[in-house]
Amino acid sequence: MDKKAADSLSKLLPRLKTFAKDFERADWRLLKNRIENEYETLFYYLHTLYGDHYDFFYYLEEVLKTAIRAQAKRSEDLKKLDKERLKNPHWYKSHKHVGAVGYADLLAGSIKELEKRIPYLKELDVTYFHLMPFFDCPEGENDGGYAVSDYRTVRNDLGSMADIRSLSKKLRKEHISLCADFVFNHTSDEHLWAKKAKEGDERYQQFYYMYDDRSMPDRFDETLREIFPDVRRGNFSWVEEAGKWVWTTFHNYQWDLNYQNPDLFNHILDEMLFMANAGVEIFRLDAIAFTGKELGTTSENRPNAHRLVRALNALTNIAAPAVVFKSEAIVHPDFVNSYISEDECELSYNPLLMALLWEALATRETKLLHHSMKKRFEIHDGTAWVNYVRSHDDIGWTFSDEDAAELGINGYDHRNFLNQYYTGEFPGSFAKGKPFQFNPDTGDMRVCGTSASLTGLEKGINNGNEDEINLSIKRMSLLYAVTMFIGGIPLIYLGDELALLNDESYKENPSRKGDSRWVHRVALDKKSMKARKNKGTVENRVFTNLQKMIAIRTKDPIFMAPSTNFISTGNPHLFSFTRVNEGRILLFIGNFSEHSLQLDNDFIRNIFGSGHTLKELWSDQKVQFMHQIDVNPYQFFVLVKDTD
Repeated sequence: MDKKAADSLSKLLPRLKTFAKDFERADWRLLKNRIENEYETLFYYLHTLYGDHYDFFYYLEEVLKTAIRAQAKRSEDLKKLDKERLKNPHWYKSHKHVGAVGYADLLAGSIKELEKRIPYLKELDVTYFHLMPFFDCPEGENDGGYAVSDYRTVRNDLGSMADIRSLSKKLRKEHISLCADFVFNHTSDEHLWAKKAKEGDERYQQFYYMYDDRSMPDRFDETLREIFPDVRRGNFSWVEEAGKWVWTTFHNYQWDLNYQNPDLFNHILDEMLFMANAGVEIFRLDAIAFTGKELGTTSENRPNAHRLVRALNALTNIAAPAVVFKSEAIVHPDFVNSYISEDECELSYNPLLMALLWEALATRETKLLHHSMKKRFEIHDGTAWVNYVRSHDDIGWTFSDEDAAELGINGYDHRNFLNQYYTGEFPGSFAKGKPFQFNPDTGDMRVCGTSASLTGLEKGINNGNEDEINLSIKRMSLLYAVTMFIGGIPLIYLGDELALLNDESYKENPSRKGDSRWVHRVALDKKSMKARKNKGTVENRVFTNLQKMIAIRTKDPIFMAPSTNFISTGNPHLFSFTRVNEGRILLFIGNFSEHSLQLDNDFIRNIFGSGHTLKELWSDQKVQFMHQIDVNPYQFFVLVKDTD
């Protein structure tokens, strides 16, 4: 251990031991062991962040006290979970994990009623349930709940913290981990800290970036990008009550938090551990890339953002080691992987895979998908991707322009094409999406819509065309098959399993009509849920396809394969990868076009050798390819050869 760290620890331990005695349920031997294990890491990152503060050692002690207090208050069943997870620290890498995500009100009406949806989650073998923001937030516009007014209070119409604790306990009983958003780049302007800042309280004004005039905001704005240009220009908002300019990256009611202040860091740690003690096992770290501010830069993906998360990770390892972090870094692919490690975010969304699956559907070509995955899919051994087709958010075309250029693709033009295609403006498009946040200065835009509407189901139903409906179902199944079998945790955006269409009713709500993302935030309705059990309905076909994929994934240890190898078939419309585990080989082939294709049998022989009978898991049949392989429109194969 570094000498400074060791010296400070020797001085701190007696003081922390005395502090722990105030808590009847604090286990000092356990805490001391965890503190000693994490201290060098914690000291390094906190000293890098705050070492130039005169009161650094005071706050170092305070954050450790916060962790001790939280551990002492942790329920016995959560302490038991901590011990189980410490024995199996890579539990999230199991092939048996399947994720689902949704809003309490859209899924069930309230958190209490959501408990009745647990059997529904079990139908899909869900082991990881991400409950979208449920915190108290401003009435009216609140960025879909991402403007938090109180981390310890549930929105009135959804229930209470007691309901969250009850839900998390019942989920744990069914071996389902609760995931929640930790919105830590900003709070709403109605948060107690913001209210005190408006009143002139200097302590709380230092929790945010607040300026008397435009001199500093103008200097920052020179290098910052605009996230929601449809809403307002620039990144600072004038707050009349405070008489100051406030940094507001997203909306003027979302105030960015100042992590240059160790007092704020300790407060936010306390809020996180409160949620962990309510039963949250996975924290989705919202807008993680924006938390490190630095003049003269974009203030995205800065070193301090990583230091901040690594310090929080070390502290949760002391107070609540069952907890893992999930990165939400929807940024350039060069930076996405930088947040993924056992010391930072053990899990990460895979926005590149999501965007390029849709790109491949539109172009009918898989070259950019193949090229990018080959370069960027591999991550640290102790971590895992969370692979998704759709989410509550828009689709941003987050591929690398450099990757595209290597294939002769102009990134700017290609994004324009994809935006036109998925908003239905391109001739021959099957999609019915909505534009989101068009920036007239840059031409940047994103796309919204449910999977069903974006894959052509809405258009097929409107046209009364059974062929279009069938093709849409095949497209949805292909996209989800990739996420199920490629490696990582597949995440179902609830509503997709029922092929729910876009809901235009958001336009009738004054607080939502300006945000087209609400078009794909659709409530589960009784009619669709009932239809999933009626054989032959669209809902039944999509739902049972997902169930079948999940069963294939969770029952076969081949999907525990430690790596994924992307291989070229020689056909521009086919996407293929192999996975190998304990001598067994799996080959995935997917056709991203509406045309029947032929693949030479030499491709199969090069992977499996000659004369082998293979098992095709999707059709559950034994197959032997003699000459060529016929791949039907949007068909996929999941081929396995067992050891001889």
